[in-house]
Amino acid sequence: MSVPSQRPAGRKVLFMATCLCDAFFDNAARAAVEVLEHAGCEVIFPEDQTCCGQPAFNSGNWPACRKVMRHAAEVFNGDLPVVTPSGSCAAMLFHGAGIAFEGEPDREVIGQLAGRAWELADFLVNGLGVPSWPGRFPARVAFHQACHTRGTASGPAALRLLGMVEGVEVTPFGEGDQCCGFGGTFSVGFPHVSTSMGQLKLDHVRKATPDFLVSGDMSCLLHLGGLAGKEPGGAVPTLHLAEVLQKALRDDG
Repeated sequence: MSVPSQRPAGRKVLFMATCLCDAFFDNAARAAVEVLEHAGCEVIFPEDQTCCGQPAFNSGNWPACRKVMRHAAEVFNGDLPVVTPSGSCAAMLFHGAGIAFEGEPDREVIGQLAGRAWELADFLVNGLGVPSWPGRFPARVAFHQACHTRGTASGPAALRLLGMVEGVEVTPFGEGDQCCGFGGTFSVGFPHVSTSMGQLKLDHVRKATPDFLVSGDMSCLLHLGGLAGKEPGGAVPTLHLAEVLQKALRDDG
């Protein structure tokens, strides 16, 4: 899996909110926009955006995936960075697109979008070079790195940002590198396996007794939060990374 190497062109960015922001995590989208604006960006939100194409891609329906991605390329055209608060959506753009469009006549058009795609934490740290973060958020957090961000700069960037926030203590937990079990359409095709994987992840997280489970991927938080609410151990409070940064900003006197 490759990592986008293009430096951001100025401070204007196109914001891809993702399907999960639209349906479940509007708070994470608002937090991401506030964070980007604090970092000096003018955030542009193309209203015709829909999806990155990942659900169809993961299901093996590549014609449908390509249709969705062609629309994304049209909506996010130009030369501005495309920033999304989701490692899996970013990876779909800068990695999955090259696979889905192999041999297609418009591969270069899609590739132009892929070369501008950034996950939020990666963009803040490696794109903008954010040196510090103001404010305070006193909390013990367990950080879950989504599988789609492995081999990219997103995980280290997220941990670096968390380390910048005064009061945040990142607590390790057992088998922290293991998948949460969601895997997009994997959880639909193999629900029992997916549930077992999620429950194992939650067992390790609970033993670390964090105040919050934090991730840069809402799909993981949706899966783990949903499972936790049904288990005898009770709910595990979750936050998107952007929300942690937002809370710190709002505490900055």
